[in-house]
Amino acid sequence: MDYFFNEDQIMIKELVQQIAEEKIKPVREELDEKEEFPWEIMKVLAQSDLFGLFVPEQYGGLGKGCLELCIAVEELSRACLGVATTYAANALGTYPILLYGSEEQKNKYLPDIAAGKRLVAFGLTEPNAGSDAAGIQTTAKLNGNEYILNGTKQWITNGGEAEIYAIIAMTDKSKGARGATAFIVEKGTPGFQFGKKEKKMGIRCSSTRELIFDSCRIPRGNIIGKEGLGFIIAMKTLDNARAGVGAQGVGIAQGAFEEAFSFARKRVQFGHPIVSFQAVQHMLADMATEIEAARALVYSVARFADMGVKDFTKESAMAKVFATDMAMRVTTNAVQVMGGSGYMREYPVEKMMRDAKILQIYEGTNQIQRNVIGQALIREAAKK
Repeated sequence: MDYFFNEDQIMIKELVQQIAEEKIKPVREELDEKEEFPWEIMKVLAQSDLFGLFVPEQYGGLGKGCLELCIAVEELSRACLGVATTYAANALGTYPILLYGSEEQKNKYLPDIAAGKRLVAFGLTEPNAGSDAAGIQTTAKLNGNEYILNGTKQWITNGGEAEIYAIIAMTDKSKGARGATAFIVEKGTPGFQFGKKEKKMGIRCSSTRELIFDSCRIPRGNIIGKEGLGFIIAMKTLDNARAGVGAQGVGIAQGAFEEAFSFARKRVQFGHPIVSFQAVQHMLADMATEIEAARALVYSVARFADMGVKDFTKESAMAKVFATDMAMRVTTNAVQVMGGSGYMREYPVEKMMRDAKILQIYEGTNQIQRNVIGQALIREAAKK
């Protein structure tokens, strides 16, 4: 379908496609096998100004929006979800500063982020606070002009590799979610350490680590927004990022579909290419239809976000849940179409199926997304 991209958007899509074909596809299997962080690819993305896509021009970025970011993320995910997750998580960590940071913070951090000089990560999840984000146990106690952080963040994407971290901690536990505050913490700060690199089912080249804060002293000026605003910052950050997770789903599904379709045209059984069999055609037809439906929803939500709409929580949840459930179905069916070949590591759909599963889990499980959507529908009905 034609989504009526402007010249800049077409250029972004073509540029990322070229990087994906020339730089990512040749090494994606090796990166997965070695669980190696894709620094060389990150350097290429930085040189191509892609880290500055959504950063305003006044801070050294290109001044684009959610749609352009989704276009880039989709094309990266089509080649390797691990690489795409590394890139997208940088945007996730940047959103708190971009949305709620002071001018001083923006001027200090955004130019380096836009240039790709310093990676960013977002620290919300904890051992006992995943879907229940209000159950955060990490604390930040004011001591003079500093806050002292204590606690552990778990499963943090880009952990250990990023140099800038947006961390949510409790400054007043008695207030529940309203007692959470967002902070900027830099790598190398005394009392800030990293746990082991996690061994994962998929997205193996993406780094996932614990963040450990042991009497870590943070300047008072590193608060994002103001004290007590942390939960709102986290939720608004996720609202802005979930269309990007949907774009990851669209991208990986498109890549898997292309592999399966190409295989079905070449694979001969009973004297005919298997693509000529109605059972295979129906599977491919369903895959193509679901991908296009998810893409249309993701792009619509991204445009909605770029219009400056204040509340699009329901819509971003819809884009995330629909596109990522679709990605799991399509990658599974791509393996099925390819049969025994699809199950072998020699073909990329095996990796794609493993990678796709995380999309239904991170940035809010799809069960939680359905809760969000359902509650929004109830609130909307109450207003009528």
